[in-house]
Amino acid sequence: MLHKTRGIVLRTIRYGETSIIASVYTELFGLQSYIIKGIRSGSKSARSKSGYFQHAAILELDVYHNEQKQLNYVKEYQWAYLYENLLFDVVRNAVASYIVELVQHSLKEPESNPSLFYLVEETLYRLDKGAPAIVANLPLYFILQLGSEMGFQIQGSYSTDTPYLDLRQGYFTEQLPLHPNYLEKEEAEISSTLLHVKTYDALGEIRLNQTIRRQLIKHYQQYLGLHIADFGELRSFAVLQDILS
Repeated sequence: MLHKTRGIVLRTIRYGETSIIASVYTELFGLQSYIIKGIRSGSKSARSKSGYFQHAAILELDVYHNEQKQLNYVKEYQWAYLYENLLFDVVRNAVASYIVELVQHSLKEPESNPSLFYLVEETLYRLDKGAPAIVANLPLYFILQLGSEMGFQIQGSYSTDTPYLDLRQGYFTEQLPLHPNYLEKEEAEISSTLLHVKTYDALGEIRLNQTIRRQLIKHYQQYLGLHIADFGELRSFAVLQDILS
């Protein structure tokens, strides 16, 4: 059956002589793999179409969907959103690559989760148009929100009574955890601030230096790994650490 859905391109691989297989996170069906035919034929038309399937592209898709198949087909596609800066700005593109890879490593089953789809979509919108201060903090915010959408939201807030953030248990606590996966002091307080941000614009008001931002991203990535089986290593992590100020 043919369906219309928005989708975010996560990655592509070559398939046959002229086609590709695209891993796409869709609004209706969650994580899906699609064959797109004829996009590598070498013709002028095919070359122009290949630009649609860059990582983080947000597309309107007409897709065939059969739950019994691991591979389905895309019939038609067009832009749902045209980036103004993300594809051409080194920093924004690196953050987009990181966000896309986080999604790939976090999703294990093709389950529909519109709320998570909207989070990824809105984050990419903000990444494209947001001020540099917002862009710098977006990876931190996204990781925490991703965890919440996947069912392991961090509970509580930082205070003098609850100064430790236990990353294994996912809450702020008064007790020093008996394991190494926790945050304290400045890192715990900043984490509490990020968890209670209400708008993307507010991210620009959180001033962090390069060292603390790098440490927090490392810890938050470990937090995902503690709660997601076979999370694995992210290739884009090292690049992100190099470019974020």
